[in-house]
Amino acid sequence: MRVSGDWITDPRTQAVCRALTDAGHQALFVGGCVRNALLDEPVGDMDISTDAVPEDVIRLATEAGLKAVPTGIEHGTITVVSKGLPHEVTTFRRDVETDGRRAVVAFTDRIEEDALRRDLTMNALYAQPDGTVVDPLNGLPDLLARRVRFIEDPEARIREDYLRILRFFRFHAWYGDPQGGLDADGYAACASLNAGLETLSKERVGAEMLKLLTAPDPAPSTAAMQQAGCLTRVLPGADARWLPLLVDFEQRLGVAPDGLRRLAVLGGEGQGDLLRLSKKDTRRLEALRDAATGVMGPGELGYRLGADEALNALLLRAALTETPLPTDTPARVQDGASAEFPVSAKDLPADCHGPAIGKRLRALERDWIDSGFTLDRAALLSR
Repeated sequence: MRVSGDWITDPRTQAVCRALTDAGHQALFVGGCVRNALLDEPVGDMDISTDAVPEDVIRLATEAGLKAVPTGIEHGTITVVSKGLPHEVTTFRRDVETDGRRAVVAFTDRIEEDALRRDLTMNALYAQPDGTVVDPLNGLPDLLARRVRFIEDPEARIREDYLRILRFFRFHAWYGDPQGGLDADGYAACASLNAGLETLSKERVGAEMLKLLTAPDPAPSTAAMQQAGCLTRVLPGADARWLPLLVDFEQRLGVAPDGLRRLAVLGGEGQGDLLRLSKKDTRRLEALRDAATGVMGPGELGYRLGADEALNALLLRAALTETPLPTDTPARVQDGASAEFPVSAKDLPADCHGPAIGKRLRALERDWIDSGFTLDRAALLSR
């Protein structure tokens, strides 16, 4: 079997491969690019595995006229830039020691050892520069069946890095069979070892949760997380019961997935801190929940927040109240978002000054909003 696509035939990428193979080394695409190409999904980052040690990768890339940056040389990773296109080139590795959060690795020249240190069978697939798939652990049948399964013993894989619990659910949300359940052995291991999630850094957990929640439909995987006791380990007080409704309402309106919108519907206290979100994302999350639990209508929310955030808040409100949105909601939101208040302070009488200006403007703005944004400047000032 072969993978194909512009990503693999790109001359810039082939130049990186040739720099290694012309010197007698292996250059194998690995992980997400191979997995996604086989599933006919978009290919993003390109990772290349090789038996060349980092110092040789740097030397060979430089001799080929490519830029080599030692971004993770202690872990065997060199970023090789070919005419502006970056490639992560990593030496085959094997785990020497793990503690559930990070691993001490040693370099190896055996692809089988490199594959065994990965988490899921669908992520242990490689491809030669001509696209020929290399499958050292027989993971291809799992991928084609969309079966998310740990490599060998699930508990051993999880104890190496407890983040793999979240990755198990995330990969099921993105690539698992939507009609099938989760792998029983993997699920049982995640449930048994969920306390290990508390040892992880908040940044790693937050990044993984947002990746999970931006899947087309993360509701089944998130519900399974909750049943396994994993969701409340990372988000105490969270509840996945309203997520299926939110996803359904999003799909009815053709609204793209949004990780923060979906995080908001899970609830729980202190999400921003627990997941180490940026200040910007934390403010947005809080604003969404405030707007969703408030009483502003679609038009006013559009005017106050803009069309996109207003619709996000209304979708969140609809899910929490288990009430579908009327079909004209997007149009009403857009009416508010495009409306411009026609009165300013300079339009008020000269005897209106100081705090009275703000009070009067707010009153007129309230009348204008309540009119459905129909009152013009003259009608407002006549009041």
